[in-house]
Amino acid sequence: MDIPRFTDLLEGRVGTITISPNGTQQIDAPPAGAILSGAFNPLHAGHLGMAAAAATFCGTPVTFDLAVRNADKGSLAAAEVVRRAAQFTGKAPLVLSAAPLFAQKAILYPGRIFVIGYDTAVRLLDPRYYGGESALRAALDHLRAANCRFLVAGRLTCGRFQTLADLTIPADYADIAEPIPEYLFRADISSTELRG
Repeated sequence: MDIPRFTDLLEGRVGTITISPNGTQQIDAPPAGAILSGAFNPLHAGHLGMAAAAATFCGTPVTFDLAVRNADKGSLAAAEVVRRAAQFTGKAPLVLSAAPLFAQKAILYPGRIFVIGYDTAVRLLDPRYYGGESALRAALDHLRAANCRFLVAGRLTCGRFQTLADLTIPADYADIAEPIPEYLFRADISSTELRG
């Protein structure tokens, strides 16, 4: 697989590259529906199960989003993006973006539901990713203004299944997130453990 516009994506000349399950690519045309963002290193049954549960819960298709620029680790090399994207061949559509933060993703995917796991929700609400509490609130305001919401899947952490109810969300933003019920989705698996 080749991604001819990869440099354009990194340099901001295009916002998204959508790769269909058959490998065809479209620029700045992400599919409708919910968005499940992740590193997908590797893609595993938990990601696919979360997407299926979210599709059932929301009644809308779910597209995977791989940010080629990570808030913690910088940009991925083109070869690594190709390797991760190849995992979706024949399985699901994948959108590549250079937007590591959800406030940035809201520009690319206005009006969307973002499907995230508990661990991602913890980072979403961590002021250090924004430069402080007031900047976090500004990011949440931006997400609300873009009519974006979150659907949060629980995760086994430190021997306890933690859910949206375990997070401290500022009271005036509680309406932007809801949980995926545990009966609908629970997969005690992680990419870190799979990589060994």
